[in-house]
Amino acid sequence: MVRVESVRIPAVRSGSPTLIFLHEGLGSLALWRGFPAALAERTGFGALVFSRRGNGFSEPLTEPRTPNYMHGRSARRTACAARRGADRRGGLVGHSDGASIALIFAAQHPERVRALVLEAPHVFVEDLSCAASPAIKQVYATTDLRERMARRHADGDATFYAWNDIWLAPAFRDWNIEAYVERVRAPVLVVQGADDEYGTLAQVESIAARAGGPVDG
Repeated sequence: MVRVESVRIPAVRSGSPTLIFLHEGLGSLALWRGFPAALAERTGFGALVFSRRGNGFSEPLTEPRTPNYMHGRSARRTACAARRGADRRGGLVGHSDGASIALIFAAQHPERVRALVLEAPHVFVEDLSCAASPAIKQVYATTDLRERMARRHADGDATFYAWNDIWLAPAFRDWNIEAYVERVRAPVLVVQGADDEYGTLAQVESIAARAGGPVDG
């Protein structure tokens, strides 16, 4: 069995759905900080927060990632998390890579998803994303980012390069999940920062144009 770092926050109200939190590419359970607990308290819902394999203090990766790393194993881990939820139709709260995984999972398992909250999702690769990837590699090599990663992950170097190498790979330029978005039926809330180095409002516009359910953002 794969070791997965996770925290479960019980629902305040019996029978309430569970919010499943899906972190960004360099994220982990710890990097959500107090947000899941605050959101659970505010809504009365339960929360399930976990680090995907290769991140945080979950089991490390044993093989290189491919450009489709958000599709297979990551989506299956989300399915396992959903099964541990108190309600089969829970909500997904995803950030960056986690938001993309949430969309893929919602397309594959619509019966398990009540709603999605997507922070800076990617549905295709933009030019500025390609420019930001080599820049963050330089930042990792020359600043305290490496030290900060080491505090939040069992192997900070492995976590960083597993993510960064894919975003630098020429094959990743063609990565696209817009076809998955067309199969999403749950309501979607999208949050996109104006100064995000990895994505623009074009991501929100694509989701709004393609999703089968209501989109607010």
